Amino acid sequence: MNWPSLLATELRYDDLAAKKILLVEGSDDEHVLKHVCGTRGVQELDEIKPQGGVEQLLESFPVRLNESDVEALGVVIDADTDLAARWRSLKDRLTKAGYENVPSDPVSTGTILNPPSDALLPRVGIWIMPDNQTRGILEDFLRFLVPQGSCLFEHVQSSVAAIPEGERRFSQLAQPKAIIHTWLAWQEEPGKPLGTAITARYLDPGVAQVDVLVSWLNKLFFP
Repeated sequence: MNWPSLLATELRYDDLAAKKILLVEGSDDEHVLKHVCGTRGVQELDEIKPQGGVEQLLESFPVRLNESDVEALGVVIDADTDLAARWRSLKDRLTKAGYENVPSDPVSTGTILNPPSDALLPRVGIWIMPDNQTRGILEDFLRFLVPQGSCLFEHVQSSVAAIPEGERRFSQLAQPKAIIHTWLAWQEEPGKPLGTAITARYLDPGVAQVDVLVSWLNKLFFP
């Protein structure tokens, strides 16, 4: 028997079975996470994969849990208007897949679960935007990255709030999007996408809230 050849084959199988995958709702989430990882020195993941929306993410989550080549699987998802309901939808899927001791509430610093020792399941992490504690969306998290005490940002917020009721074309849930995109429209290079705005430092990736997110990513994928 050719032992070196057999060993090389086993190593290739080990490599295949060690994927680190992060599922996100859409392309904005993908680019924000990629630029946060890049600016903060997080090691490269195998995939940061947009799912085309929250329902599609929730549908694909149990499928990805059962893929044999995944070592660690993360989910970044918006709380939207009901954090408790969003967590229940994830908890139910985790429990059904076989995870034990799933907490009744999301962990404030990001939830991480190890699989049962007798189960062929990945390590799992859940981050609910903006901060695992309050309702909201990705852009609520990005508001943490706006420089503290900015007079311009105060003007952005007051301008969006002053839009006449009959002219307001967006829902209350989407207001953080209007605020962040107005902030970016008023920069030296107006209208940068969310991800490149982080690299350009129109949004500061060095704030404490990003520290917490980066710590969760490192603990989940590179323990």
